Amino acid sequence: MLKVNKISFGYSKRKIVLSNFNFTLKEGEHLCIMGESGCGKSTLLKAIYGLLDLKKGEIFWKENQVLGPEHHLVPGMDFFKYVAQDFDLMPYISVSENIKKFLSRFYPEESEKRTQELLEVIEMKAFEKTKVKNLSGGQKQRVAIARALANEPELLLLDEPFGQIDNFKKNSLRRKLFAYLKEKNIACIVATHDKNDALSFADKLLIIRNNKILITDSPKKIYNNPEEKYVAALFDDVNEVVFNDKTVLLYPNQIKIVESSNLQATVSNSYFKGAYWLVEAKFENQVVFLNHSSDLKAGTKVMIEIKKNHLN
Repeated sequence: MLKVNKISFGYSKRKIVLSNFNFTLKEGEHLCIMGESGCGKSTLLKAIYGLLDLKKGEIFWKENQVLGPEHHLVPGMDFFKYVAQDFDLMPYISVSENIKKFLSRFYPEESEKRTQELLEVIEMKAFEKTKVKNLSGGQKQRVAIARALANEPELLLLDEPFGQIDNFKKNSLRRKLFAYLKEKNIACIVATHDKNDALSFADKLLIIRNNKILITDSPKKIYNNPEEKYVAALFDDVNEVVFNDKTVLLYPNQIKIVESSNLQATVSNSYFKGAYWLVEAKFENQVVFLNHSSDLKAGTKVMIEIKKNHLN
């Protein structure tokens, strides 16, 4: 349904932000965009929504071409909704009134039912009468998402959608939101730094580096077979270890402390992570990080095992 065809964009001739981007998105499919800050994630969302005039290439939604401000008095596509990081809410009216703003006044019962449904999705039922100006940043972010969903867009564009939301709310909200989008068959593109957005909820993952698409594939394939350290580091701490004259990439959970092995490491430090400890150690004059069930004192000698399938 969405076709991004070899688009390029720059804010000036010297500052190219998107270079030859080319990908598609199916109806109801969820795409996660990841990459370091400044790589072009937010700019790509703006281009897809129609907020930018492209220098090269085309974007189509079904048979409709997405065009920028040069062609529309009010930029943006009616069948898309875009939730930016600044939210753009109406501060002096309530949460429910913000959501209802884009719903029909001719069908008040349906509008109220829809509003209550979305308040449940964003877990803001208790704040429906609260003026937006009195909300926290994370609460405003949730209202912005609900307002974008009011008229059930065909494609939802989210820029760091959970960045200001507390962890204890974030996980529940994320599950409810993406389940709701799948139920309604709403396609979604999320620009994020959070690996959990990609690994748990995306159908496809697109990684950007130096303003170009580095790789597009399923999150599972990319996570399990990172082609380079830049990719692996988006998900976790990563070890780039030279072993048997070959450089391999290993996540901390791929190096295990065992009772017997011909590989020895010396503990430098341990960092408490809640369910486990992240252990920093020296292995053959290289610093490595591994997960362990308990704290280990600096100087402790340990035997380690590296998963064989990562040494082939």
